Amino acid sequence: MPANETGPSVKKKGRRARLIVLVMVLALLAGLGYGAYWSVDSVRASFPQTTGSLKVPGLTGTVDVKRDEHGIPQLYADSDEDLFRAQGFVHAQDRFWEMDVRRHMTSGRLSEMFGSGQVETDAFLRTLGWRQVAQAEYDTKLSPETKKYLQAYADGVNAYLKGKSGKSLSVEHAALKLSDDYAPEQWTPVDSVAWLKAMAWDLRGNMQDEIDRSLMSGKLSPQQINDLYPAYPFDRNKPIVDGGAVTGGKYAPQGQSGSGNGSGNSNGSGNGNGNGNGNGSGNGVGNGSQASANPGTTTGLAEDATAQGASVGLRTGLTSLAKTLDQIPAILGPNGSGIGSNSWVIAGTYTTTGKPLLANDPHLSPQLPSVWYQMGLHCRAASPRCQYDVAGYTFSGMPGVVIGHNADIAWGMTNLGADVTDLYLEQVKPEGYLYGGKVVPFVTREETIKIAGGGEKKITVRTTNNGPLVSDRSDDLAGVGTRAPVASSAPDRSNGYAVALRWTALDPGKSMDAVFKINRAKDFNSFRAAARDFEVPSQNLIYADNKGPNGNIGYQAPGRIPIRTAGDGRMPAPGWDPKYAWKSGNAGYIPQDEMPWDLNPACGYIVTANQAVVESGSGAGKYPHLLTTDWGYGARSQRINDLIEAKTKDNGKISTDDMRTMQMDNSSEIAALLTPMLAKIQISDPDVRSAQKLLDGWNYTQEPDSAAAAYFNAVWRNILKLSFGDKMPKELRVEGSCMNVRAESTGPVDDLAETVRECGTRGPDSAQPDGGDRWFEVVRRLVKDEKSAWWQAPAARNKPATKTRDELFARAMKDARWELTAKLGKDQSTWSWGRMHQLTLKNQTIGTEGPGYLKWLLNRGPWNLGGGEATVNATGWNASSGYGVTWVPSMRMVVNLNDLDKSRWINLTGASGHAYHSHYTDQTTLWAKGELLDWPFGKAAVDKATVDTLTLKP
Repeated sequence: MPANETGPSVKKKGRRARLIVLVMVLALLAGLGYGAYWSVDSVRASFPQTTGSLKVPGLTGTVDVKRDEHGIPQLYADSDEDLFRAQGFVHAQDRFWEMDVRRHMTSGRLSEMFGSGQVETDAFLRTLGWRQVAQAEYDTKLSPETKKYLQAYADGVNAYLKGKSGKSLSVEHAALKLSDDYAPEQWTPVDSVAWLKAMAWDLRGNMQDEIDRSLMSGKLSPQQINDLYPAYPFDRNKPIVDGGAVTGGKYAPQGQSGSGNGSGNSNGSGNGNGNGNGNGSGNGVGNGSQASANPGTTTGLAEDATAQGASVGLRTGLTSLAKTLDQIPAILGPNGSGIGSNSWVIAGTYTTTGKPLLANDPHLSPQLPSVWYQMGLHCRAASPRCQYDVAGYTFSGMPGVVIGHNADIAWGMTNLGADVTDLYLEQVKPEGYLYGGKVVPFVTREETIKIAGGGEKKITVRTTNNGPLVSDRSDDLAGVGTRAPVASSAPDRSNGYAVALRWTALDPGKSMDAVFKINRAKDFNSFRAAARDFEVPSQNLIYADNKGPNGNIGYQAPGRIPIRTAGDGRMPAPGWDPKYAWKSGNAGYIPQDEMPWDLNPACGYIVTANQAVVESGSGAGKYPHLLTTDWGYGARSQRINDLIEAKTKDNGKISTDDMRTMQMDNSSEIAALLTPMLAKIQISDPDVRSAQKLLDGWNYTQEPDSAAAAYFNAVWRNILKLSFGDKMPKELRVEGSCMNVRAESTGPVDDLAETVRECGTRGPDSAQPDGGDRWFEVVRRLVKDEKSAWWQAPAARNKPATKTRDELFARAMKDARWELTAKLGKDQSTWSWGRMHQLTLKNQTIGTEGPGYLKWLLNRGPWNLGGGEATVNATGWNASSGYGVTWVPSMRMVVNLNDLDKSRWINLTGASGHAYHSHYTDQTTLWAKGELLDWPFGKAAVDKATVDTLTLKP
């Protein structure tokens, strides 16, 4: 299977003529038809000038742009506004196609670039209203200083755009120009702010789990659903912080009563943070309460008694919603189990440098160019007029540095995974929707979607007090509930039901302010103060500084997270019942003073890898607020914990290279659990037995050349299919996976005379079981029960039915053997995990779909990768749909707080977004091998690394 298609997809509907034009034009640009002139002139026409000088209107002084051998720029200016104006100019030089696509996506205007195939996507994004929220943020929430920076950045982009169109912007723009006279419009500050909405959408938390559980309720019992969503194993996998308490309206870590002052040495506070006191079965408001607290799993609603008869309509609506979500561009990454990021920070007392080391590698969709752009922003001299000296990873289209370090501190991010979305089943009347026993009129607005080549489509967006009606955006969803038999206390159906989305990102916030404040932070106090404004998306922020003898390390959980008065967000709620509505205003969110944080824990390190932040519940040592019930299950985080503890045992020290080695750790937790069991199974088939022997002596690492890893992962995939996949409702099974089921039954059968053909409908990135670490935990608990009903699989194609764990495992081993024979050949000596687990980088939009010429011209790869699902080297794959890489460590960095010039970094692709440029994918092979580049920061180090200097002049 090819790598995950990322970026806005270009559908074929209504676009065949446009695609033919694009193919012809790009073929010419590549020199396939009209000789070397087109090849050299048109392909290179958009390459940026990197030496000499250029005039940029609006600058008050000169700005030097110094690029190293990989094209990574370091900018030097004498004022903040000049710095950000230059940042906009340089981003546009290298990445304007990417920026242009992003702003059309966030504003629901992809149809203006790519035609009618994007109308449905635009309609959904217009319904969410990202652009309107971004405009409201800019108008009412952001500080004057932030607005000044955003305007300067926009001015820099527009200075680059002046006089350019078509081939002078990119080969992609050249194609659009020749086929449709497309010309890019001016960049605005709101274009930058809107990008934060796309970031929040892809990191939105448990919305997919909420949908999936509801859809499961039509086929599985409440206990079966609980089996598939087990409690977080606090007894085995440590949370990020432990033992803290909220007292007097403020959170304090264990052993600390204050907020920390950002000074002192790396072990100067705290007295240990325990090892987790859960028992693996859950309690309080955590996952473990779900069996008794959610009787609604029979209908898929939060409460069975509230709308028992609405269940059919709800499942109809959620099925269609899931299809719609599959079409929405996943700019950052697919949203599901096992997806996340790694970050950790080691105190100076445990490092070879004597100061902290900080590592980060966010796991996002692979795309070309990478979502990240490496850059340094430096004031030549610090002053009130020029406050920045920072470097790291930026987003093209947005000013500032998102992840990185300045001269005093370093920081990293992983997704906290807080539950910040709720779906509501709304009861619709001709004149409005039902709420609190009364009919309330919708708030409506009209939207006009313009389509490239002519034409337009008008839509009406309807909004309830629980958010916009996302069910209005497809014919299937529009009829939700029309077949639902209404019973119990559910209101009369009338015109049916609709589905609304409540999401924190649809309220204006100040996250853009936080970016600039973090870039300027000098110590832990100023870092925490900046984090208060990082409202959406909610992230785990790790911290390190170089103060005092050994520096300091810290953690802060920011974010706007709702306090629910009823329900826990696991299931869609009845929108007509006011007790399920979110509170309005700040009172409806967890106070920032009560959000978890930590400073200099006695253990000497902090790890965040999407595991539980804290253990919620009542009683001593429990956190009083519910952040989510759908954490990652801690496979990656605990592996990192174990690696750190092993290295620091007996006063061992950790080096920068040790941090890099940890980032590339390929060890599989599920392989360590299951391989000893698989090795003991009696196999009679000599070919299967030969494959089984590959597991003898295997150390559970998933190197790209490992035959054992290839075979084990195939066995794992087949175990999941037999035990869980074939029992899933069709709405969760991958599209195209068909099976025979009894017409009035829930399970697969082999009696063709009494069956109907049922095919899966879910997209490949979100189908279940995906094999993430939730499934690790599911299987870990079930393997103890050798006769669990989950191990029962029906007979099929001369394969006997299974009744026990070992019978199912044996069948999975056989199926895996013949699957790999078909994929890799019968000779096991030629098998390797990397041949199955490949990464192909796909150019945004044009390279993701369409004729092969487009892919050949713009895409790159494949690369054979190691790593895998829920490993530290998290090259993810979805077990329902294949082995191809669907998300990756999108960058890797290790910051050395003792000597910032000895920090290291790497990007997934390269600095350039221009196809055929030398920096298009010049970092990818290094990235695949786990190598890191030198990261100069001080002026002397930057000057030494500089190969090109461009001076921007007023």
